[in-house]
Amino acid sequence: MSNADPDNDILLEVRDLVTAFDTDAGRVTAVDGVSFKVRRGRTLGIVGESGCGKSVTALSIVRLLPRPMGRIVSGQVLFDGEDLTSAPVERMHQIRGGRIGFIFQEPMTALNPVHRIGRQLSETFLLHNPGMTPKEALERSIDILARVGIPSPEVRVSEYPHQLSGGMRQRVVIAIALANRPSLVIADEPTTALDLTIQAQILELMRDLQKDFGMSIIIITHDLGVIAEMCQDVVVMYAGRVAETGSVHDIFENPTHPYTRGLLASIPRLETPRKTRLSTIEGMVPGLLELPPGCRFQNRCPHRTERCEKEVPGLETVGTGHFAACHHWRDLGEQPPAAPADTP
Repeated sequence: MSNADPDNDILLEVRDLVTAFDTDAGRVTAVDGVSFKVRRGRTLGIVGESGCGKSVTALSIVRLLPRPMGRIVSGQVLFDGEDLTSAPVERMHQIRGGRIGFIFQEPMTALNPVHRIGRQLSETFLLHNPGMTPKEALERSIDILARVGIPSPEVRVSEYPHQLSGGMRQRVVIAIALANRPSLVIADEPTTALDLTIQAQILELMRDLQKDFGMSIIIITHDLGVIAEMCQDVVVMYAGRVAETGSVHDIFENPTHPYTRGLLASIPRLETPRKTRLSTIEGMVPGLLELPPGCRFQNRCPHRTERCEKEVPGLETVGTGHFAACHHWRDLGEQPPAAPADTP
């Protein structure tokens, strides 16, 4: 997969990122050679099963890995041309919450339970705007709460997180992430703990704010429905590596990697007869301490050959901007399109 790109609209480029954790059982590589690009004003989805390295990739970008266990071993994270892997700590403090916002998976752990909402939002403004007064920060906090659809924001700033519903807390987390109008927002499973109605509201809110602010978004999720609804570009990860990457139309209409095909085949469809057994991917994801040589999907792949057991597949060009890490993608034949009707 070439790093050269004729366009100048790349906001973030991750190159061959390797992230590892030192454990009692030895060093575990959670992210192994991951590469992708995020274009200005677009949404990239990173999808895969739990434990595939999605969240670790996101935390690596903003250097929020737990220390001293977690570390970036090699690779680059180029944000507007600046390599964040070698940026000083003080510079990362400026970028996090300033130019890059982060929406955490569980708002109750992202928000401090003993501080009022207004104080937590005001701190974000004051940290990145040294000339701002506390009064101005509180006024900006009320404004941004109103912007994310929280009713009576002048009242909510005086409340604690436990006094808000789950959907309201998630809106507060989004408000904190967007407070300083970042160029990039990383959303780690932003709707996992929410019911479907609130989930739809949060996704619609993120789309509207993206139009207003012109920001880029990375959405980390295991939900292909969220990917289809929100994203223009997709990265499919498996066991710490990129299995396939391309536009949302490439992934849903022309899935190439056997893992991507398995994920899409497992989605229930409206035309499927009632009580039909859903398709599944047989087997289990290998543990990070028990990764096989060659292709990491080999123990679950119906197309496995001896080559798959020995050689690590690189990302090969399937089409324009579409890449897959499979030795046999050319031989798998056509698969019916699997995109939902509301794919963007």
